[in-house]
Amino acid sequence: MSKKKNYIIAGIAVVVIAGAAYLSFGGNNKAESKTVTIGVMAGSKAEDEIWSSAIKTAKDKYGITLKTKKFTDYSQPNKALADGDIDLNAFQNYPFLENWNKTYKTNIVSIGDTWTTPLRIYSTSYKKISEFKSGDQILVANDVTNENRGIHLLAEAGLIKIKDTNTATPKDITSNPKNLTITPVDASQTAKSLNDSKVAGAVVNTNYAVSAKLDVESAIYVEGLNKETEQYFNLIAANKKDKNNETYKKVVKSLQTEKTKKLVKKYYGSAEITVWDYNK
Repeated sequence: MSKKKNYIIAGIAVVVIAGAAYLSFGGNNKAESKTVTIGVMAGSKAEDEIWSSAIKTAKDKYGITLKTKKFTDYSQPNKALADGDIDLNAFQNYPFLENWNKTYKTNIVSIGDTWTTPLRIYSTSYKKISEFKSGDQILVANDVTNENRGIHLLAEAGLIKIKDTNTATPKDITSNPKNLTITPVDASQTAKSLNDSKVAGAVVNTNYAVSAKLDVESAIYVEGLNKETEQYFNLIAANKKDKNNETYKKVVKSLQTEKTKKLVKKYYGSAEITVWDYNK
């Protein structure tokens, strides 16, 4: 065989080997990377332990190096995701995501549910929802999302009936047998106002209940898991182009484990409920 032919064969071999190496390691294709960064909100040691468990599962079971990047306010994680600074994020529910996409023209989608924090009705006057009397005042948060959610919760509890709407306010009440006064206030005031003698009850977000040292087990009504409330499930989000990324799906599975369930129960009791196996 001539030297010229040997050089040609050698050259072809080098190209083939290089091409195989490129395909094996994924070139510069980020979608095939085994290192994934997920954005989360800076939180408690309990949350850190939950994510540490998911990180260990991702590594041990799927060979994925999962890293968390912490943010300090809700305006940051979706921007970072859309900009490509992180691969995934986990901090929001569906109404928040829908509003973000509309406002900022992004294309972010859910790739898996995590947990939910049920809304609760509290009262220092009554121990049962049926004990509310004619003319009683009940407070709800006044921001768009939580006002709608609070009004729906009062309807779920059987105190009122409302129009079929996802932007409910007291004006959408169609039946109010006890002539209750439903008063929207700043969410931070709902728990604090329970000490006011004029307030018979309040719909309180769990974070404000905890801040006010309310025992979540003392709530007289707890939001159920149903078709109406599944929109408030928290989720893991990705850019739409990565919706079917197999590595990212494995990250979701790394969080959706029995160990996570036990840790959520250990640290949050009934305040938070894992929902990825909820039968919609």
